[in-house]
Amino acid sequence: MTSILLIDDDPFITGPLARALRDYNYQVTVADNGRTGLEVALRDKPDVVVLDVMMPQLDGWEVCRALREQSGVPILMLTALGEEVDRILGLELGADDYLTKPFSTRELIVRIKAMVRRVELDRIANQETILEGGGITLNVDKREVRKANDVLILRHKEFELLHLLMSRSGHVVTRAEIFDLVWGTDWLGDTRTLDVHIRWLRTKIEEDPQKPKLIQTVRGVGYQFIAA
Repeated sequence: MTSILLIDDDPFITGPLARALRDYNYQVTVADNGRTGLEVALRDKPDVVVLDVMMPQLDGWEVCRALREQSGVPILMLTALGEEVDRILGLELGADDYLTKPFSTRELIVRIKAMVRRVELDRIANQETILEGGGITLNVDKREVRKANDVLILRHKEFELLHLLMSRSGHVVTRAEIFDLVWGTDWLGDTRTLDVHIRWLRTKIEEDPQKPKLIQTVRGVGYQFIAA
């Protein structure tokens, strides 16, 4: 599960925001000052840090600077400051994105999703170019999938879906993560498209698609690839 660290001293922001993020299946931790936030970020290594600028003990600029000396975690800065120089300062210190208060929760979540997507795609791209498991071999460079000695003909999204699941073999990938990482901005909101692609994929890689062993459903959560 993707983890988000909120560093902000305003409970009227962190409370509703944390609830909204949890509704999107993010794991959320809140720190109400800069010093604590920095300690938690370095200790827990969250996937994304949402960082306010104006805070007690350490301000957001100081936290951002200190984080960048030790971590490459994506940082989204929240600021009530509208001056261009302040936005530029945040980016120069290493922030990946920023939002000026007041902002909509929806916009923040969209930006977080984009950051998580970039990180995950980079992580997958840096993995081995050949993934194997359950009698299936996926060659990333050739965009080729083999079952035993047979080359399987997969649609574009089927290949991307199998690539994601095999790269996380043995771990559950949530439906939300799959949509973000495989469909991205192409997803128009119909969740049935994922189920259809899973069904198509199973007909091609499973011995018995009605009793799948490789791509297993985790009811109410998502799917996982089991290298049986």
